[in-house]
Amino acid sequence: MTTNVSAGPLTVGFDLDLTLLDTRPGIKAAFEAFSERYGVAIDADLVVTRLGPPLEQEMAHWVPAEHVTEMTARYRALYPEHAIAPTVPMPGARDALAAVREAGGRTVVVTAKNGPDAHRHFAHLDIEPDAIVGRLFAEAKAEALRAHGASVYVGDHTGDVRGAKAADAVSVAVATGPCSPEELREAGADVVLKDLTDFRAWWKTYLS
Repeated sequence: MTTNVSAGPLTVGFDLDLTLLDTRPGIKAAFEAFSERYGVAIDADLVVTRLGPPLEQEMAHWVPAEHVTEMTARYRALYPEHAIAPTVPMPGARDALAAVREAGGRTVVVTAKNGPDAHRHFAHLDIEPDAIVGRLFAEAKAEALRAHGASVYVGDHTGDVRGAKAADAVSVAVATGPCSPEELREAGADVVLKDLTDFRAWWKTYLS
């Protein structure tokens, strides 16, 4: 977890999976490699339809409860080799980060993914958020958002909406993940965008 803190009124938080980065191909490849190596039957196509919650929660669908911690560690050991290279930015991701920077703002990624792998993803894609905080989901994300002074949090999951609300930040939801626009609105999102290609226009309005 990154703990480099610098609060500011123009700090914008972003989720990682299916908000900034399309990690589905890499996560699918990592789960397939894990399944083959450890003989665990896993539907990797199903896994990538419900990204967002912590990895341990997903692993619990496939292995006995007493083995979740061990198997999660084994999966994470395989992740860098299989999941980093196939991952690509989501449409509009680079431009959304640039829009914040152009306004003198900072960007902080707050994700349920573990910090080291989050850093690997962004380094591979030559994307440099100002800070990255890992291992936080839903309301727990408010901890990092408050610490970094984020006034906006952008995510694709209802858990991201709850995290923004818990931090008293504006919840900007993108309908690029497992949750429908209706689910995001019902969860309390202040804004629902098709994807991050719509972020710059909204950001200009927000700043005006």
